Amino acid sequence: MSGRYGLFKWPQAMSELAGFPQQMRAHWNLAPKSQVLMLYQKKDQLQATLALWGFTSNWMTDLSRAVAHARVETVHSQPMFKKAWRNQRCVLPANGFFEWRGLHRKHPFWLYAQESVLYFAGIFDVYSVPGQDYYSVAMLTQQAANLRRPLVLTEPQLAVWLNPLSSEEELRELLASAAPQLHERRVSTLINDPLVDGPHCLDVG
Repeated sequence: MSGRYGLFKWPQAMSELAGFPQQMRAHWNLAPKSQVLMLYQKKDQLQATLALWGFTSNWMTDLSRAVAHARVETVHSQPMFKKAWRNQRCVLPANGFFEWRGLHRKHPFWLYAQESVLYFAGIFDVYSVPGQDYYSVAMLTQQAANLRRPLVLTEPQLAVWLNPLSSEEELRELLASAAPQLHERRVSTLINDPLVDGPHCLDVG
């Protein structure tokens, strides 16, 4: 499962989006229940905000049950996600993500692309109180051999995914698309600790 990723470098244009956190910090080891950067479309404008990585519907009373991931195979049909699937789609910018492999003793690998930023498909919910909106998000994952990886969107797919007017057929086609080619390298087991955060998370293992 794609339980960790990093966002430590982003383009200037992203930092100029409405809602982009003024004190945005670089992170090399984001884990579920972290506050993560989320991009979404509102009134034809791309906007940014921080969101809890753990989807929490308004009816949930136990936030420890927040869901970090949604499967592309079932996101459109699960009652918890159906509304967000239709109206509350977003992306999570990242520079790459971690994956653990091995039969007995698993070892971490860092997966990334030539581009400086990847965009993971996500769905979000929002809980509003007077003067404040609280966002929560789930990352979409797809099967990759015996693992699951984030659904990485290309630039054309990004526009389709974020457009609230995209048809059901267009969205289903996007979910079924092949995963892009990624680079990878084995990294240090320091990353096993979710509290470790810094450039050394990418040291070769």
